[in-house]
Amino acid sequence: MADLPAAPTPTLTAIYADYEARQGDGFRDHLGASIIGKSCARALWYDFRWVTPARHSGRLQRLFETGQLEEDRLVRNLRSTGATVLEVDPDTGRQFRVEAHGGHFGGSLDGVALGLLEAPKTWHVLEFKTHSAKSFADLTAKRVALSKPQHAAQMQVYMHLTGITRAFYVAVCKNTDALHIERIEADGEIAERLLEKAGRVIFAQHPPARISEDPAWFECRFCDHHAACHEGGGAAVTCRSCLHATPVDGGWHCARHDRMLAPSEQRAACNRHLFIPDLVPGEVIDAGDDFVTYRMADGSPWVNDARTPEAASC
Repeated sequence: MADLPAAPTPTLTAIYADYEARQGDGFRDHLGASIIGKSCARALWYDFRWVTPARHSGRLQRLFETGQLEEDRLVRNLRSTGATVLEVDPDTGRQFRVEAHGGHFGGSLDGVALGLLEAPKTWHVLEFKTHSAKSFADLTAKRVALSKPQHAAQMQVYMHLTGITRAFYVAVCKNTDALHIERIEADGEIAERLLEKAGRVIFAQHPPARISEDPAWFECRFCDHHAACHEGGGAAVTCRSCLHATPVDGGWHCARHDRMLAPSEQRAACNRHLFIPDLVPGEVIDAGDDFVTYRMADGSPWVNDARTPEAASC
């Protein structure tokens, strides 16, 4: 009989718990350039509409932090070659940031660099990534566009929105500390397609089609939204999952209360919340200003009802 794994110590449990406590609510205010390369537009819509919070174990949170800590060393590495590296925008003192679609789409650059040995007179967008040994081997064999299309898409968006024509991709193997470097050329057509994709996701009233109708498809099986998409699992109750809320230039507008919604209000939702019907696994059979009635898969009715005394005073 195989030995059972050792139980975690109280200290280990406490360390992981601290990471989990600090990870936030799992919702991002905008649709990120770092994920626009996802192959499933429906998953992106679920991300943007806060259907399922992204929650990770303490161990994974610590792994993400390792990637962030590596960035400082890579900056030092590049500066050691004589390059000028700017990690923050001198005008703001914060990370370089790009936005589009009324602020609903964007991302933050790892930095920009001038004086890189490959092209000393050209500014480059910097993108730093860490990889497992398996991922790193695939990257070096196929290069970033084929091996990591999300990373390639992220750089194309950053170049397009900054006007910088080259990107410098620096990847680290976490197992061996080996480095892989690629210089990427801007492709305006690719970037425009990605921006159009972002706009379609952001302003879509209904979720796009699934990438596969098979819940066992590998991209579906490991998706955070698997339950909501394939099993009719409950969506989170936030303003973004409510049929009254709409993304507009500069924020979110609630038609029920006819006003803009602050990010904290979007997370809390009010007691007039009514799910976007596409998020309910049933057929709409009746509706009013403050209720929607569904016929569920088993034939039973379910009323999404906001006609409570508390709601009436909202």
